[in-house]
Amino acid sequence: MPLWLREFRWHQSPTAVFLSLPLRGARATPANIFCSERYLKVGGAPRSPRALCRCPRGAALLRSSAEQHTRRTPWQRSPVSIPPFLFEVILYAPIDDTNSTAKIGNGNIFFTLYKKEPAMWDSLTLENADKEQLQYLRENAVLKAQQKAKEETEAKKATKEEHKKYALEATMKLEEAERKRIEDLKEKERQKVTEELELWKNQQKDADKYKSIQKEGELHQEIGQLKGRKNEKMTKTRIPNEGTSKTRPKPTKGHGSCSIFSPNVKEEQLPAPRSAATIKVNFTPRVFPTALRESRVAEEEEWLHKQAEARRTISADLSELQDLKEEEKNPDWLKDKGNKMFAMGNYLAAVNAYNLALRLNNKLPLLYLNRAACHLKLRNLHKAIEDSSKALELLTPPVPDNEDARMKAYVRRGTAFCQLELYTEGLQDYEAALKIDPKNKNIEKDAEKIRHLIQGTMQGS
Repeated sequence: MPLWLREFRWHQSPTAVFLSLPLRGARATPANIFCSERYLKVGGAPRSPRALCRCPRGAALLRSSAEQHTRRTPWQRSPVSIPPFLFEVILYAPIDDTNSTAKIGNGNIFFTLYKKEPAMWDSLTLENADKEQLQYLRENAVLKAQQKAKEETEAKKATKEEHKKYALEATMKLEEAERKRIEDLKEKERQKVTEELELWKNQQKDADKYKSIQKEGELHQEIGQLKGRKNEKMTKTRIPNEGTSKTRPKPTKGHGSCSIFSPNVKEEQLPAPRSAATIKVNFTPRVFPTALRESRVAEEEEWLHKQAEARRTISADLSELQDLKEEEKNPDWLKDKGNKMFAMGNYLAAVNAYNLALRLNNKLPLLYLNRAACHLKLRNLHKAIEDSSKALELLTPPVPDNEDARMKAYVRRGTAFCQLELYTEGLQDYEAALKIDPKNKNIEKDAEKIRHLIQGTMQGS
């Protein structure tokens, strides 16, 4: 049977009820106090606390965790009725259980219960209530306490999620600001280096221009000196007075007796003009590694011509090119960039690089072949088959120069077929790869495994 504390004192005001309950040596903690709008109970045994009660410094009344998590259909099974308990009362009118307080000290429990509606009570407890009404009030109090605890838990959970979301957004903003700061520093440094480079180029141009002007001046000076010397020689050899000598001596046949200005001497010093001739140039023909008896020169020349045409085909009218750097407009540079991303395991970035390169030039088979490898890593099997087929379509005519690329295309398409459980199509591609490279042991082993899978599937069906 419950142990009742029947001695208590209470008084009231229009807005609050003040209740003093002596413990008389009994043990009670804040965890033993349960309170709702119409129900108040003080237990006699310690229980695990669950927030609805306040500690001695003005906190709200506590309810036990067992009362929140236990089913309370019949009153007898509710933890509220587990004996012994010290005090139990059905209040006369509803109170504000959230702001009400309980203080334990000096062997007493002092309750301050705030009324929901200002009024004077006729008594502390509800009188003339039958057993069923009391049981209903008890169960209703427990259910309301459970619902309130659930709402508080959900509110705490929602608040915690909001705090996490806010912290994540704040972290992202900080990272974005730091990234922007680093990009700004890089841009400033890039502009500084560009300005220094332009200044150096201008200085080099000015220096070259000054040197050329200086050389021209020296050249003009040398030409003037040569002209002066020539004029001096002509002045010395000219006859000073026509009257002094009316007859000119006849030149002799000796070598030293001829004047340097004699027309005959000039004609003898000039060399004879060269005779015209035609020089024939023979170019060395392109030599393939294939033996002459097995060579298909026409197909090989067609392949070389096709590759040369593909290299010259670049789509320059794309709107994306306006924001790209000069090296990013080169398909070969983008292909090398995609290869580096693939080697680092960043397959999505590699696919993006190959996509832009293909938009610039869609006639290069290696771009499709490398993108097929990325799709295999990303499990985009249908796209891998499509890119491998496009690469095989461009790798024509089949010549020794494109054997390695064709073998890789067949192997990657066959791998995609096998991962889609289309083993027959996959085996056909592996056998085509073996025809290109019959000595490849890895391809031969994979083809044998596919044959065993096909035989196992047929036997199982």
